[in-house]
Amino acid sequence: MGRFLSENPLVLLIGACEVGFWVLLGAGLVARYLLRARRVSTVLLVLVPVLDVVLVTASLVDVANGSAPGLTHGLAAVYLGFTVAFGHSMIRWADRRFAHRFAGGPPPPSPPRYGAAKVAYEWREWGKMLLAWGIALGVIAVTAVVAGTGIPAPAEWTADPMWSWGARLAPVVGIWFVGWPLWTTLSPPRAPAGTR
Repeated sequence: MGRFLSENPLVLLIGACEVGFWVLLGAGLVARYLLRARRVSTVLLVLVPVLDVVLVTASLVDVANGSAPGLTHGLAAVYLGFTVAFGHSMIRWADRRFAHRFAGGPPPPSPPRYGAAKVAYEWREWGKMLLAWGIALGVIAVTAVVAGTGIPAPAEWTADPMWSWGARLAPVVGIWFVGWPLWTTLSPPRAPAGTR
């Protein structure tokens, strides 16, 4: 494991960015609700997306300096896609729960369970997944251009270590689409009788 990490320092940076995300988020919420330091909280929460910039910059600098694009560059792109697409809603989720638990805020709302609201919710969540995949593919493409390797045809993605991440996420996007937004649209759950 130590050898793998020493040969792939970008994996360490990805891990550090994930830890940094939760540390900055936690510190920002503590500053906001427990210390009542709203400005400090805002600065800490604004720093969360800076981690994404650091990661993508490090990945691009790595290939620009001659490293062959590989699995870790693809993983960095996927990580960036997911943090951009899901990061804001994760921060909002944590903020509502922290405010409720430590600052007397209202209970956080539950996701809708029935009808048109449930359908809209499922499409919105799947849209985030689609956005994450799109961002990951875009960053992978930019990485390939910087490295000078070109962009392979989608049928060749599985054979390329970096592009294989695009191929890995394709079934996730498809299964999520069929299992949630499409299924919910075709058969929206109805509230039991007597439920508002």
